[in-house]
Amino acid sequence: QVQLVESGGGLVQAGGSLRLSCLASGRTFSSYAMGWFRQRPGKEREFVAAVGWGGGNTYYADSVKGRFTISRDGAKNTVYLQMNTLKAEDTAVYYCSADHGRAGYYTYDYYSSKSSYAYWGQGTQVTVSS
Repeated sequence: QVQLVESGGGLVQAGGSLRLSCLASGRTFSSYAMGWFRQRPGKEREFVAAVGWGGGNTYYADSVKGRFTISRDGAKNTVYLQMNTLKAEDTAVYYCSADHGRAGYYTYDYYSSKSSYAYWGQGTQVTVSS
């Protein structure tokens, strides 16, 4: 079992930055691919970014590419999402997720699919005012 706790959400003006953190506990953090998803009001949960179990491979939705950066710190069991140049349409609840922990090598389709992730955090609200 893996427990995920997000933090770092809040209210920011358009053009500003926020950094989300996700603390993982329970099992070997390094073997899990980690993802960030978001759910905007009235919309389905959507993929934002992911990082492979080794930390070397990162994946992004087109809507955030060039503005958001995902990273992980194995020593702290934490994954981060640095969000820059925020837009009003980035307003959403952001969820951290972890896959099944089999430390495999997969395609973008795998990392961007909600069904690939077995564990989810409770979410943190990000509100961008225009």
